[in-house]
Amino acid sequence: MEILDIISYKHNGELHRVWKNVAKIYEDQDLVVIVNNKVDVIDGDGRIWKTREPAICYFFKKYWFNVISMIRTQDIYYYCNLSSPYVLDSEGLKYIDYDLDVKLFPNGETIILDKDEYDFNIKDLHYSKEVIYIIEKNLKILLEMIEKKEDPFNNECVYGWYEKYLNEKNA
Repeated sequence: MEILDIISYKHNGELHRVWKNVAKIYEDQDLVVIVNNKVDVIDGDGRIWKTREPAICYFFKKYWFNVISMIRTQDIYYYCNLSSPYVLDSEGLKYIDYDLDVKLFPNGETIILDKDEYDFNIKDLHYSKEVIYIIEKNLKILLEMIEKKEDPFNNECVYGWYEKYLNEKNA
């Protein structure tokens, strides 16, 4: 298990948010799985807060989104960020946040968030036609994965990674 930071930026290179001292529990050429549990988060404006519950986070090389599965007392809630694929370097795991978010509730309800911010930033941050096409294509892929309950959108997947984390942490 490796401890590192997650660093997100906006399209113009401005710092968006940093999650401090998260645990990387898996990495292959397409996927990194990270656990954060009551870690400090620093927003781009300097505000600092702590995550409330354990979360298993999935970062992909081939998809333009990442998935945060928050393990709450009774169930799992998913928060998905439309984003660039990750880059991993000596500073941490980095990606560009492209505003659109998808929230999945335990009852299956799915909502798309921050469409207004995305529409504003298309112009304000000068997203290219190519980036817009990629984001919209990946939003469709993400929604299909959710509908089909593909990994990581099922409890067995999330709890399996969480058990691996607890075993490594307690070893």
